[in-house]
Amino acid sequence: MLNRIVLIGRLTRDPELRYTPANGVAVASFTLAVNRRFSSQGGQKEADFIPIVVWRAQAENCAKYLGKGSLVAVEGRLQIRSYEDREGQKRTATEVVADSVQFLDTKEKRSFDGPPAFDESMIGEDDVPF
Repeated sequence: MLNRIVLIGRLTRDPELRYTPANGVAVASFTLAVNRRFSSQGGQKEADFIPIVVWRAQAENCAKYLGKGSLVAVEGRLQIRSYEDREGQKRTATEVVADSVQFLDTKEKRSFDGPPAFDESMIGEDDVPF
């Protein structure tokens, strides 16, 4: 049997980092927007919004280095679990538990405002070809 998922998409919000009350293990969650390959009948692009859960050191790294709009590749497994809410209603949650999160861009790339203004002091003697 095989339960493996590979996704590439952008975070819809900053990761939410928490620690388990029993033993203090880090857990981060975020939602990944993954574009569909096809458009709707109206010609609009569509996306799926997939909840992701990351544990331990990888969770802390995600919270530290990722933010809304970050491009990531997630590899993990699909998990479907049931629980009772505060009103006693039975609920089902579907999420991807990530084994690996690869950062495909950085905060610096996302906030890039263009190249710096040209300044002749940026050119050294060794940079001039003649």
